[in-house]
Amino acid sequence: MPQLPQFLVTWLLSAIAIGITATVVPGLAIDGVTAAIVAAAILGLVNAVVRPLLIFATLPLTIVSLGAFLLVINAISIWLVGAWTAGFTVMGFLPAFVGAIVLSFVSSVLGQFADGQPEA
Repeated sequence: MPQLPQFLVTWLLSAIAIGITATVVPGLAIDGVTAAIVAAAILGLVNAVVRPLLIFATLPLTIVSLGAFLLVINAISIWLVGAWTAGFTVMGFLPAFVGAIVLSFVSSVLGQFADGQPEA
């Protein structure tokens, strides 16, 4: 079986993590696999473009909070993805905040499983 490029594996794992998170967190909803795949792509773009700008703009607050404000930035990222993705609904800031925490945990666990697979 041919190896998938790493970015496709990461994208697929992100889509799965978003689906699991939307299932677990009240206030988050995903309409299907296609919406999860699109949300994962948009989340990647938000993490690559918007999140660094937010981190830079709020750097003093992040330093004073010893990094805890990064949770708020992650929640804003999830909220933006919900606003920009048809089929992915985020019903307020609190679900986005909890969803960001759960998504980080689920992504980490899925990443561990993906990294633990033996090379073929």
